This record gives sequence, structure tokens and C-alpha cells, in this order.
Amino acid sequence: MNGKPEMSAWRTGKRAETLAVWWLRLKGYAILAQGQRCGRGTGAGEVDIIARRGRTIAFVEVKARASLDDAARAISPRQRRRIARAAAAFMAANPRLGDCNPRFDAILFAPGKLPRHISDAWRMDA
Repeated sequence: MNGKPEMSAWRTGKRAETLAVWWLRLKGYAILAQGQRCGRGTGAGEVDIIARRGRTIAFVEVKARASLDDAARAISPRQRRRIARAAAAFMAANPRLGDCNPRFDAILFAPGKLPRHISDAWRMDA
């Protein structure tokens, strides 16, 4: 195996994340972090983009697929839990943001379509 499909997918993902950052900025968000990781092993988590607008902190997952529906389905429950762990770690490490309301968003990409920003895409129950 030569790794070309994996590299192509990685590039597509990075391109989608870059576009998502600009999309959020155009919508008035300040970007606080990208590729935020926390923990190790099975407890590790990662958030593609952490953005703030007003008192809202959006933990954003970015997906690029052949269709917007495929992109939405690609955010698995396991991935949501990992994002939630990273979000909790980020909030704990940034007490100055304690008065902000965390939210989980998704930005979806598909060829020939405008990005779809889904605010409050899912919730993690305590």
C-alpha cells in the first residue's frame, strides 16, 4: 500500500478545516484553537476547531464527504464522546471562559455545495 488514499483524505480534511475557520470568521466567531487535543490513550479527545462568539464557545467537528448527509453520518457517537472529553478539558484549563456556554457544532462539506454549519449539532448528557 502506498499511502496515497490516506494522504488525499488527510489533505481534504485539512482543506475543509481551513475553509471552516474562514466560514466561522465570516460569521463573527473568534478562533480560539484548532486541532485541540487532550489526554492520552483511550481517554484522548480532539476538537477540530474551538471558536467563540459572545458568550458561546463552539466545539466544532469538521467533516468532508461525497454528500452533506454522508458528512453528517460520519460523526459517530464514539467521536462525539472524544470531542466532549476534549471540550471538558479545554474548559477546565481555561477558567476565564467559565461564564461561557459550551456548544457542539458541526461544519459539513461536500463537493459543489456551500458548507453547512449545524449549531448545537448534538448534546452530551451529564
